[in-house]
Amino acid sequence: MSYLNQPDYVCYVCNCGSLKPISKIYFCRHCSKIRCGYCVCQEVDSHYCPNCMENLPSSEVRLKKNKCSNCFKCPCCFQTLSTRAGHVPLRVAPADGEDSKDVKTTPKKVYYLSCSLCRWTSRDAGIPDQSMATGGWPEQENPHTSRINALIDYHKILASIEKQQSERKKFRPKHPYMQIAMFRITSAMVRKHIGHPTKPTTESTDQPSPAVASTEVEELPTDIFTEPVEITKITTLEQRLQQPDVQTENVNELRPQHRQLLVRRSQRCRVCEHNLCKPDFCSQSAKFKIQLAAFYHVPEVRIVTCEPLRPGKSSELLLKFCNPTQHQTQVVLLPLDTPMTPILTIVDEKEEVKQDNAQQESESPNLLPSIVRQVPVVEETKPIRIIANADVVFPQNCLILPRRDDAAEYDDTGDTHNFQDDPKFVIWRKGNKAVIKLHVTPHENIKENNNQPVVIGFVMQYRYVNTITTLEHKAPQKLDLKVKLYLTIGNIVGSA
Repeated sequence: MSYLNQPDYVCYVCNCGSLKPISKIYFCRHCSKIRCGYCVCQEVDSHYCPNCMENLPSSEVRLKKNKCSNCFKCPCCFQTLSTRAGHVPLRVAPADGEDSKDVKTTPKKVYYLSCSLCRWTSRDAGIPDQSMATGGWPEQENPHTSRINALIDYHKILASIEKQQSERKKFRPKHPYMQIAMFRITSAMVRKHIGHPTKPTTESTDQPSPAVASTEVEELPTDIFTEPVEITKITTLEQRLQQPDVQTENVNELRPQHRQLLVRRSQRCRVCEHNLCKPDFCSQSAKFKIQLAAFYHVPEVRIVTCEPLRPGKSSELLLKFCNPTQHQTQVVLLPLDTPMTPILTIVDEKEEVKQDNAQQESESPNLLPSIVRQVPVVEETKPIRIIANADVVFPQNCLILPRRDDAAEYDDTGDTHNFQDDPKFVIWRKGNKAVIKLHVTPHENIKENNNQPVVIGFVMQYRYVNTITTLEHKAPQKLDLKVKLYLTIGNIVGSA
């Protein structure tokens, strides 16, 4: 996993201005634009346990406090605990007429929790063994349970009173007794309404006593400076934070904790509100119902090699382009100042249609107006801080990439498409991949000792076939989309 720490040498510019690699962006087929993590909203589809893979509804997750009731994690190393079986001798009382000295022992099967990593067991913490493997392990009581429950009940009462007041403002009945019957109010409020004195005892019990800050601190034990400290018997800070209600100091007082639940989430476009990534509902499945990652729709660009870079001198740069779609595409490299307006055409070449501005607006054409839909939240465009400090000579020809064919990866016969490529531009081709050669000239103001990388930028225009049928366009469409790229190709090596 060392590649995760490497910098992103090829970055795509999102519509919000963020620079991300192709592995961290999505492509919205309805907006025909790329979306980064800031341009999508996260939604929770389901909750599941990572150990037993059990799906739980949201209502049950709240009751269980986002924890699995069957799986536990080790309090020392936080790995999943497994249930082990053991045998303990069980004494059998002698029958009538037998000598009391002849006591028989029979083995009894018991179960306990064990960690296969750090060898911690529930017997080390003094937890009694269970006769059933399904559970029944004793729960560690929170010493502040009564205080927490009192605060929760008190705030529930406050929330209900605020809700009643807001509902009372919306609808005011003429008869006062109708108001008492319609809204759920406490007995103290009814007594006050009919004129009876309220009970002071009930008011004092409803409101919990406020917390009082104290400046007194418990004194340290007298043997803290004389007794040697055994680090293996003292809990670490991470172990204590896993049990915030108790925060035990000794290792033998640690108790197993329930395994926290995980969520399967989906990503949705903030503009058109269509799903970009939606996993399967089954927690054991690794498949996706919808997977609109950019590397499935946008051509991928990789840096193959580059000659040593010197200020003011031309160097050869080899780039590899890959077509991930099932349709043939053509790629054209343009300067950075090229307008980013896409061009729309119909797949049927007998009829050419001009650019449809309504198709490329933020609203998707296949969504009917509805009051249920939320207002689109668009991420503000961020300024691009990276600056290109090298000139690139762009070729006049377009690069044609065939459709993706999985069987072509194992074909050693070579290219069978017979494209009329310029050998000065396209130097290698196989399947849906091709390598082109560009000439890069770094600016002369770049110095060798300042460790400033050489960055080039260009606009990649590619042909995308949109197979989504809408009310306006029932046939597949061809879109000439554009995306900005910034490539970090290396550092200055010095003048020759």
